[in-house]
Amino acid sequence: MTRFQNPPEGISQEALAGLVAEAVQPALMQHGVLLDAEALVSTSAVAGAIAAALPFLPHAQRLAVTSFKGGWSALASEFFSTMAEKLARADSRDTKSPDESPAIGAARPVSRPIAEQASELQSMLIEDWAGEVAGSTYLEEKFRIPRSTLHRWQRRGEVVALRKGGRKHVFPLAQFVDGRPATGMSEVLAAIPNARLAWFWLTRPSAELDGRIPLDMLRHDMIEDVVRVARTLS
Repeated sequence: MTRFQNPPEGISQEALAGLVAEAVQPALMQHGVLLDAEALVSTSAVAGAIAAALPFLPHAQRLAVTSFKGGWSALASEFFSTMAEKLARADSRDTKSPDESPAIGAARPVSRPIAEQASELQSMLIEDWAGEVAGSTYLEEKFRIPRSTLHRWQRRGEVVALRKGGRKHVFPLAQFVDGRPATGMSEVLAAIPNARLAWFWLTRPSAELDGRIPLDMLRHDMIEDVVRVARTLS
């Protein structure tokens, strides 16, 4: 028995955190908090870790926490703001250049239908919603995708290319499987020609797909349902 176990229940702190996280994820989706896959998993994991930590604290610490009468939302926001600043400072030391290094950003919660987001997505910073993206140089060096191949995919509408700045495009890294765009990507882009709107939809849980994330389904070769729903949205 480890020091993290609760003898009366026989469950570890880690196991309890996992159970809470599993309950939080569908609750977020059910109430319309739409995040990309990584943000959804991270949010659920954080909620599970915090909830599971309290029962295993020493009695004095539990009393101190439960006696707190302040605003939990403000306290949580302050914690994540501080954590984000520390991560940003760490990332800035490892960044090669603003043009070719991946940019990591968490998606913003939305509650309206994705079609209503189209005009706003055109003006939003890519880093705020699209996840990890990179330019052609990075993809050639790290993914071994020749620029000529990447540009051919782009011309044929087989890869999501997001305009950044003037004529420069960046490419979401999550769309690539074994150095190629996920199967079905061209069909989705044919149904939703707006690249930003297409990527926004691909990376969020879809009510029409029972809360599943379209991109995850494409990456696992579950193509027909994704394409069918994409066509109905168009």
